[in-house]
This record gives sequence, structure tokens and C-alpha cells, in this order.
Amino acid sequence: MNVFSKFNPHLQRISLIGVSIGLLIFISNFLYFRLDLTSDKRFTISEPTKKLIENIDEPIKVTIYLEGDLNPGFLRLKKATADLFEELSAHGKSKFVIEYENPSSANSEKERNEKYTQLAAKGLIPTAVYERDKEGKAIQKVIFPWIEIIQNGKRIPICLLKNIRGNSGEENLNVSVENLEFEITDGIRRMLRKVTPKIAFIEGHGELNEAETYDVSKSLSKYFQIDRGVIASDAAILNPYQCIIIAKPTSPYSETDKYIIDQYIMNGGRVLWLLDGVRIAKENLSKNGLSPAMELDVNLSDQLFKYGIRINPVIIQDIQSTSIPINIAPAGEKPQFEPSPWFYSPLLLASNIHPVTKNITEVKADFCSGIDQVGDNKDIKYSLLLASSDNSHILGTPTTIDLAKMPNSKDHAYFNASYCPVAVGVEGNFESDFANRIPPKGITNTLPFKSKSVLTRQIFVADGDIIRNETTGVASDSTTIPLGYDRYMRQQFGNRDFVQNAVQYLTDNEGWMQLRFRTVKLRLLNKRITSDEKLIWQLGNVLLPVLLLGLFGVAFQIIRRKRYTKLS
Repeated sequence: MNVFSKFNPHLQRISLIGVSIGLLIFISNFLYFRLDLTSDKRFTISEPTKKLIENIDEPIKVTIYLEGDLNPGFLRLKKATADLFEELSAHGKSKFVIEYENPSSANSEKERNEKYTQLAAKGLIPTAVYERDKEGKAIQKVIFPWIEIIQNGKRIPICLLKNIRGNSGEENLNVSVENLEFEITDGIRRMLRKVTPKIAFIEGHGELNEAETYDVSKSLSKYFQIDRGVIASDAAILNPYQCIIIAKPTSPYSETDKYIIDQYIMNGGRVLWLLDGVRIAKENLSKNGLSPAMELDVNLSDQLFKYGIRINPVIIQDIQSTSIPINIAPAGEKPQFEPSPWFYSPLLLASNIHPVTKNITEVKADFCSGIDQVGDNKDIKYSLLLASSDNSHILGTPTTIDLAKMPNSKDHAYFNASYCPVAVGVEGNFESDFANRIPPKGITNTLPFKSKSVLTRQIFVADGDIIRNETTGVASDSTTIPLGYDRYMRQQFGNRDFVQNAVQYLTDNEGWMQLRFRTVKLRLLNKRITSDEKLIWQLGNVLLPVLLLGLFGVAFQIIRRKRYTKLS
């Protein structure tokens, strides 16, 4: 009896612990919670995402093509993708079925190339990654940083990799991890969408035509139904559209058109304005290298002023610019071309603190002007989106552009302007341009006049060419060059991303664009230490856990013997 009485307290504690664990397991079946203890909350999904996932009634199949012999950076991207889908499944009524597919797995080179071709035909463009093997030899790997989500036969490909010019590979992979939730939920929203919202390009004032905006229209068509047309006299003609785009008008707007746009804004409409401040005869530049430059008046200055914006009739030159080929051979000899800075085509810097421009590369402009904030409306808020570099020059008008008299890039006294605003976002309650004015005659289907808008947004860009894609050839032989691609530098700039993000931001009423603000801290290994002390760290990682486990086993046996020796 004495022996059992000594064990009773231990048995009671063990029983209490067992009952407590069983009770916790039982309660956990009814209560659900997850804790994210990371400092940057990388495993916490947003409230809009939770609401989206809760509305998924049927399972979604996810095929991840980021598979095979991957370096640590892409392995991290793959793991982050799998973790996100696990988190989404935990919050949703229906699960995600994950499958991994290695596009490079094949029995022969021919079979592998056929698989690559099939994926590329579906829009999954591969990425070439250059690495070095253990012997220091350069090797190339083909990786598909894509996933496909499939439900009821509908497939949507999603690119996981962001490629920002000037960033290192590690930085681009980190940006890709930051954007995972936005990119994946963007694809899910497109898959679940029942009604396609509508946007419109305004025509009738010399705006860019359909061919000149083909590339961005194709990109936006994933999200919107895109219409084009003139405003005419119907005051309600713009009401069905979530956003309208005014792209590089060259002839004046009538008061009727201005009134209809104004009242569209007063009732919550969103507008993307892309306006030139200066008129340039580019055909003269290409022929004889000379062109007059004078203010372009399309009769919108008073309206923009009322909204707190002024497009200045100036041209911004910038050392940070694209290049053009210049013939340096003497007259009569065989042409010899060398790249030369084209100061009239600045590479605009993108703000990293706004969802429209965060993590996009420079935006290519062409004879862009500047923007000023004007007025004293306390109900509107400005956000800088695009600006020139800190080595800029503001060229006033009227003037003559002479390609034979280009400034010297080393002339710091000439390039003395810094960060000239070229694009701004404005949000708030705008005042009507037609307050205390008689409405234009001939307007039909009128609505009650509003002198101040409800809360709404507008984006103003002082360069219409930012949305214009180049074309080559004529009619059926024409080819569209991707928006933002520079043929001479052979680089893709951020024009398409900027315009697409701008329209999505203007039409976003649920806060989805805020997901682009997610930040994941980049924790890189010290390459010198990992190289010089590689063996030490390998031995430590392999032997230290075994040694600690052995010490724990020895200590446990010693304590156990002492305890039971006393009991006996």
C-alpha cells in the first residue's frame, strides 16, 4: 500500500494532463484559430481574401509548374505558393487540390521541347535562369514560374515571377513572394466573376485609335468589357462605365462633352486622363530634325484646374532616358550608327508607396510635360505616381526642337531640375467645373445637377504616349509592338503595368489593390561566409542535432535512475 500511495500523485498528474489534452482536442473541433508569429505577418491573409475564399463552393485544381531542380530562391517562391494555398484552404468551405508538374521531365529532348511549346501556346512563357555548377561552369535552366487554376473547365494561368529592371535576382524573387496573394486572388476573382464590368475609351477629339491602344486593351480585356465611342449629347451615356480613359486628345473638347464628363465624375465616375501639354510635329523631326513646340490647348484647362490639376506647357528632358541610333559616319560614307541618349524620352521613376506604382520598373515617356497641384480644395488628396529623375531640365514653350543641338549630358548646370511630377493620383470630393454656370444647350436625358462629387478618384498623366503602343507595317501586314517595349534598347519598361494598375485602382471599391503593399523582409545569407565556412555550417547542421539528442538521452536516463532509486 505504501508503494501505491507514493505513485498516486504521479498518476493523478498524468491523468489530469491526459484529460486536459483530450478536452482541448474536443474543443478544437468546434473552435478554429491560427496564429501568425512572424514579424511581417507573411502567413496572414487579408479580410477581402477571406470573404472571397468563403464564396468558393467547388474545389479548384491548382497546377504548380515551379518544379524540378530549382535554386534556393525559386524553392522559396514554390514553398511560399504552397503555404498560401494551404492558408486559403484553411479559411474556405472548399479546398484547393494541388498538383505539381515538372515541365522539364521528359524521356527525350524532343518530348521536352514539345512540352515547352504546348505550355508557351497556353501563355506560360518560360524563364531562363543562369547558374554555375560545382565546378564553376555556367549552366542554363528553363523554369516555368507559373501556376494554373482550373474549375469547371475554365483555366486561368498566373505568373508568379516579377521581373523589375535593375533589381537583383534575390530582390525580384522577394517581390514575387510579396505579390503572391494579390496575383493569386486576382486570378481567382477573374475565374469566379459572373458579370464583367465595363470601361470606355473616349473618342471624337483626335485621341489614340484602337490600333495604338491595342496592347493595353488586350491586357485590360482580362478584367473589363472595353468600349469606344464619342460622347454626343446624352448626359447618361457614361453611367454604365466604371472608368473612362481619355488618351492623348489633339482637338478641343466641346462644353457639352466637358459637362457630361464633369457630372459623370460628380456622381462617382473615375477618369484616367493622359494629356499632352505640348504639340510636337514628329513627322518634321523624322524628316529634317526640326520641329516647333507650342502649347496644346484642348479646352480642358479650366476643368482640370477645378479638379486641382494643371498640365504645364513644358517639355521635360532627362539624363535618365532611352537611346536612339545616331549616324556618326561622315557625309558620303557608309552609315555607322551608335546609340545616343534621347533626352526627350525620359524613363520616369515610379513611386514605391502607392499601389499603382509599387514594384514596377521605370515608365517610358515621350515629350512629356509636368503637372502642378493648384487650388485650395481641402477635400482632395494628392499622391505622386511618376516623376523624372534628379537630373532633369524643363524646356519652356514656344520653342524649336533641333536634333542637331542636343545638350551635353555632363552639363549639370543645364540638367538642374529634380523629380518633376508627371503623373498624380487625386482622391476626394471634387468641385464641379459648371457650378454657378448655365449648362450647355442640347443635352438630353439630363440628371439632377451636382456641384460637388461623392468620394471618387482620378489619375492625371502629363503624357499621352505612355499608353500608346508602336506598330510596324500597314493594314493586314501591321504588327503591334508591346506597350513599353523599346526596340533599340531591347528592353521592356513598365508602361503596361502602370496603365493596368491605374485602371484597376480607379475601379477598385473593395481594397484589393492594397494587397500590393504587402512587404516581406528579405533575409539574405552572407555569400562570403557561406563560401568560406561551408564545411563548418554543414557539419554543424548535421552533427549538432544528433549530439544534442544524444546528450538529452543520457541526461534523461541519469535523472530517471536517480528518481526510481529513491522510490525503491
